[in-house]
Formats: sequence, structure tokens, C-alpha cells
Amino acid sequence: MITHEILNRKGARKLDAIPTEVLDLLNKGEIETANLTEWLAINHVTLIETTFPSLGLSSLIEVIKKAIDLEHKKTAMVLTKRIGSLVFKYGVDTNSLDLIIQKLSNHKSDAIRCYAPYLIGLNNDLSIGEKLEEAQQLIADSHFGVRELVWMALRPPLVQDLPKSIEILADWTSSKDENIRRFTTEVTRPRGVWCKHVEELKNKPELAIEILEKLKSDESRYVQNSVANWLNDASKTQPDFVLELCRKWELDSSTKETKYIVKRALRSINK
Repeated sequence: MITHEILNRKGARKLDAIPTEVLDLLNKGEIETANLTEWLAINHVTLIETTFPSLGLSSLIEVIKKAIDLEHKKTAMVLTKRIGSLVFKYGVDTNSLDLIIQKLSNHKSDAIRCYAPYLIGLNNDLSIGEKLEEAQQLIADSHFGVRELVWMALRPPLVQDLPKSIEILADWTSSKDENIRRFTTEVTRPRGVWCKHVEELKNKPELAIEILEKLKSDESRYVQNSVANWLNDASKTQPDFVLELCRKWELDSSTKETKYIVKRALRSINK
């Protein structure tokens, strides 16, 4: 039974502290994870065994289970990407990719929705603009985990066409949705977290200046932190660029939002 207390829980801090009832519901895809600890605890074999039949993906269950058995590193991130790639191949082979993306993207389980970004990111038939457009629902997802997985899945193709990607993302900085605005900097971070660095932006961070300038006084703390982290990344390889930009912003913008971003952006330089 899914109670009010379960739906409004804060989430356990340790894996072994997750209540059995909660973990069972998570593994059945009946509730969303409340924090990273719960997301890491999901048993993806149980999850697909329980949910894939209703999604019309029963024939994939044994294929995925065998693939998981062969995985040397069975982390949540690795398994999510692996399952997403196998579902993508199945969608292409059966000419049902769009339908599967729709089903996954609208599932009540955030862990299931996390598979969907890879079905978009891996589709080489789409331009980067088409990929970004198709992924907007996931980019604006209400769950933190889905929002993180979508930028990770789209980052590789985005980097392959960086000028066009930056052009599109610069327009997205005016979105009313803070999740979409935050995506523009998070997906282009020169170093990023749990992902391959973008050498072009490490060496020439000015390439993304149009995105950064438009967000220097963003009202959302979520966005502010991402902008500051972007600049902190850049400061590791191009400190002069970051110092000069921050000085310029301090002169051009006296808002508390800009001051906060500048302070966080310079944290590594000021150590």
C-alpha cells in the first residue's frame, strides 16, 4: 500500500536504512526515488521484470538480464545506460522507437524515465536540434535523477556539433522553466561530473559566452549554482578568462544573483 508517509518521505541516507516496503515499491516501479541513495539502491532486474510486460517490452527482459550478468561494473549509472541502449536497439529493429520513448518518458517511475534519454541521444538519424527538441520533456522533468541522466545522455552528440548546440542552448536561456535554463550550462560544463571533459570548452570557454552572459543574473539558485560550477570548471584551465568575466559582471551587474555566482565561480581560484 502506498501511504501518504511513503510518498512524502525524505529518503534514507544509507542503503541499509531504506525500509523494505519502500524498496519493494521502488523495484516494482510504483513510486519515485526520494534521493540519490534510493536511486542507487534500485534492482534493475526486478524493475524491468515487473514493468516491461506492461510496456510491451517482455521480449527484452531476458536479453537485458544476460547483458547485466556480463557487466563487470554493475553500478546504477552503467546499468541505466546499458538498458537504455538495448531498448534503443529494440526500438530501431521493431520500428517502434517513438512509441517506446513516449511510454518510458511518461512512466511514474523516475528510474524507468531515466532509460528514455539514451533512446534519444543514441539516435543518429536525428540532428542535435531534433534531439534537444525531443528531449525537452525529460529536460524539464520534475525529478532530479531524470534531469541529470538526460544531460549525460545528450552530452556526447552535443559535443560533436558544439557550435550548433550552443546556438540552440543560448535561445533556451530565456525559457520560463528553470530546469531548461539550468540544462544549458550543465550539459556544456567543461569538466562536468561523471562524464568526459569537453576539451574545446576547457581550452576556449569563451565559445559558450552567449549562454553564460544571459544567465549571469538568473533568479533561480538552481541555475546560479550551475553557472558558477561551469565557470569554476573553466577556471582550472583558463583562470584569466574567468577572472576577467567575473570582473566584468561585477561592473555590469550589481544584483545579488550575480554576486552569488561570481563568489562561487572563483572558489578554486581564491583557495
